[in-house]
Amino acid sequence: MTASEDAIGLYKQTFTCSQAVCAAFGSRLGLDRETALKISCAFGGGCSRLGLTCGAVTGAFMVIGLKHGRSTPDGTAAKEKAYSLTQEFAKRFVEKNGSLNCTELLGCDLGTDEGYAAAKEKNLFTTLCLRLVKDSAGILEELLESAA
Repeated sequence: MTASEDAIGLYKQTFTCSQAVCAAFGSRLGLDRETALKISCAFGGGCSRLGLTCGAVTGAFMVIGLKHGRSTPDGTAAKEKAYSLTQEFAKRFVEKNGSLNCTELLGCDLGTDEGYAAAKEKNLFTTLCLRLVKDSAGILEELLESAA
């Protein structure tokens, strides 16, 4: 099973978009699944339903940091690589989806009762959000392969 397939499966198990992406890829990079799921939990719904950056995106950002991030005071080259890959990820995601922002992507504000109800009524979590997880995982796979 690929990391993308794993992310889709995790999302279908009702994990958040951020959890699905972070855990599927993180477990392949040495982060145990339980820790990955816990760390990424609060990023779903545009950061805990605040409507900010899409969780599928923040999950990918965490994975990029895990793979290429800075871990020493003098690791500026690693930081720059992580920033560059994150910026490329964001560019590709926006090209495919028009935004990084959860509220803009969904067309409703998950932070309100009305917005959350509208998203559920329109089945956005099972249709649009699933596609965003797929897009995020696909872009992330391409970037990690090319930046190995």
